[in-house]
Amino acid sequence: MAEAKSKGTGGRDAQLARTGLRHGWTTGACATAATTAAYTALLTGEFPDPVTITLPKGQTPAFALAAEELADGRAMVGIVKDAGDDPDVTHGALVRATVRVLPAGSGVVFRAGPGVGTVTRPGLPLDVGEPAVNPVPRQMMRDHVAEVAARHGGTGDVEIEVSVDHGEEIARSTWNPRLGILGGLSILGTTGVVVPYSCSAWIDSIRRGVDVARAAGRTHVAGCTGSTSEKVAVAVHGLPEDALLDMGDFAGAVLKYIRRHPVDRLTICGGFAKLSKLAAGHLDLHSSRSQVDKGFLAELARRGGAGEELAAAVAEANTGLGALQLCAAEGVALGDLVAAAAREQALGVLRGAPVAVDIICIDRAGTVVGRAG
Repeated sequence: MAEAKSKGTGGRDAQLARTGLRHGWTTGACATAATTAAYTALLTGEFPDPVTITLPKGQTPAFALAAEELADGRAMVGIVKDAGDDPDVTHGALVRATVRVLPAGSGVVFRAGPGVGTVTRPGLPLDVGEPAVNPVPRQMMRDHVAEVAARHGGTGDVEIEVSVDHGEEIARSTWNPRLGILGGLSILGTTGVVVPYSCSAWIDSIRRGVDVARAAGRTHVAGCTGSTSEKVAVAVHGLPEDALLDMGDFAGAVLKYIRRHPVDRLTICGGFAKLSKLAAGHLDLHSSRSQVDKGFLAELARRGGAGEELAAAVAEANTGLGALQLCAAEGVALGDLVAAAAREQALGVLRGAPVAVDIICIDRAGTVVGRAG
């Protein structure tokens, strides 16, 4: 498979390159590639191998087909997931897409095949009963189906059944069962690219990112948990590329290094759930080492005026997003409360260093749901 290209000499892309680790591709990218090849075969009788897709940031990786089948008005393609140097539990998994043509006007319909879970609880970005194929991978598949249809004379009305060999077994090593995603894995990814994870390499890349920003004369930097939060930080503050730090899960690494190498201002921008962990005192936000404390969120909600009934509902919410939605419906600004608590934790780690701190919490769509500072 083709490798993702890094651009620029500073900021997030250069920081990623400095880890020295190989990128991989998400299950969502693999499912999109499999869908593209399968629908092409349905319309032309031939499977493109390798099949090339376009990711949200413009990369065009090519995927070799590991399995293919064309019969009885359907086509199936399997792609082996390559997670690069990331210790991803789905590395090497066979992601399949089976495409069937539907009557004109049906649109694109998603089904969960063997090894792909189904949503059974609220609080996730998908409705209860839906296959666990997340919104960005769904849009990627829709876009590529439309492109194939335009190229080869199809209507674009298809059913896409996504499956993962041994996915139900693999899912036992993930948080899916606790989140109410039952029967298998989620098809994930917001960029299509798996960022390689290594504690020492990633923390070193954060430090080098701070050094680059300071050398460029930047007085305001932003530590972001991912690409969506990076976009928000740019939109809110107009920061240049070399002022952006891909913090990932390592909030503590950013704060401790900036404590020793101060800048005038630090913005921390990230998903509500991750920043709720910082608010609760966790400096490593990875899901294997810290979890969203819904009891803590319930206490914050009480401080914000929530009654006992709402606080109890927050404590029992399925996810952090679910807790946020419950509070929003009752006019309790849980996002702002989490941002304020996260800011207090950050200032505590900075230990009086001359750094102004602001916090931006966002939801999965990149909407700002809380701010402080």
